[in-house]
Amino acid sequence: MFTTLMLFAIPTLGFRLLAVVGVRRFADWRTSAAHGLAVMLVFTGAAHFVPDSVTVMPSHGDMVAMVPPFVPFPSLVVYGTGVLEFLGALGLVLARTRTAAGIGLSVLFVLMFPANVYAALENVPLNGDPATPLWFRIPEQIVFIAVALWAAGVVNRQPAHPAVAAREPRPANRAG
Repeated sequence: MFTTLMLFAIPTLGFRLLAVVGVRRFADWRTSAAHGLAVMLVFTGAAHFVPDSVTVMPSHGDMVAMVPPFVPFPSLVVYGTGVLEFLGALGLVLARTRTAAGIGLSVLFVLMFPANVYAALENVPLNGDPATPLWFRIPEQIVFIAVALWAAGVVNRQPAHPAVAAREPRPANRAG
């Protein structure tokens, strides 16, 4: 149940630790989280292509079983979303494409949400493990959407400390 979340959290912390030893690329949490989300997406995207004979991770068949019946061509949709996850991961690690990737991934996560709900309600197992309950899937999906938007820079940082804000120049009043 916690595997996907750990596939994000552990790499994110690892990237922040790299900053401690001098890797400037990971000097801030936003960049580290973007890379951590990219690591998770490489693993989850790979599952969209893994044959059913592989038992160390969910397979293409597992992913197809998650697709709600109202979605046409489920196998093709699974391949397509896997490609989008790989492209999103690549986009997150490149600073110039991070904004577009984060926004695109947040949309993708919202569009894939019905599959997560369907899998939870229909008890669709992944790699033989019990279905992840809805009470966990919903907050997990919200975390991934929020991180994608934060990594994209769409979700602003916290406002400046009042002492800092007081020193910032105010725009001139142009009324009149």
